[in-house]
Amino acid sequence: MEYNTQKTQLQLPEYGRIIQQLVERCKEIENREERNRLAVAIVDFMGQRNPMLRDEENYKHKLWDHLFILASYDLDVDSPYHIPTAEELNVKPKRMAYPALQGEFKFYGKSILQLIDKAIELENGDEKDALIQVIANNMKKSYNVYNKEHVQDDVIFRHLKDLSNNRLDLTVLDSLEKSKIYYASNRTNKSHNGKNNLNNQNKRRTYQNNKNRK
Repeated sequence: MEYNTQKTQLQLPEYGRIIQQLVERCKEIENREERNRLAVAIVDFMGQRNPMLRDEENYKHKLWDHLFILASYDLDVDSPYHIPTAEELNVKPKRMAYPALQGEFKFYGKSILQLIDKAIELENGDEKDALIQVIANNMKKSYNVYNKEHVQDDVIFRHLKDLSNNRLDLTVLDSLEKSKIYYASNRTNKSHNGKNNLNNQNKRRTYQNNKNRK
């Protein structure tokens, strides 16, 4: 009896033993033209066995790479693509750098850092002042959501100053309530709440009128 442990190791188990044996047979063929024809047939067969690869970009290129992996990179055929080597496909990815926001400021998120960099690049003026106020208000919202507690404005001003390396300074303000964004959001909320209250009053009035008729 022949056990699987005695057979050639499957390089890509998802293709199964049949394709692995076909690749090994292809390596044994001496005639180059026959090897090329069999290699093309094997790639087509691999595509049929794994139709989900067809949804990927350059799936044919990937199938040819898989063919050489199955052959342990020892297959002399004419490939329509660059023939990979074990060194090329086994290169370890570069270590990803950790986000710049760490420690006590991590809850602000990377988008706040990007906005701060943008604000630093702007020339002094109304546009820069408005962006700084937007940043400070969003920092306050993020702080309250993460810490589940109310934060004093001077804390936000100090954090903004630290994150910008002292290039954005709101410590001259008493409160974020001076922000145009703050007032605009308040007006929006009051208008929305006013509409809700009016709708509720109309519903109660209609209900009472219907009750009186009955």
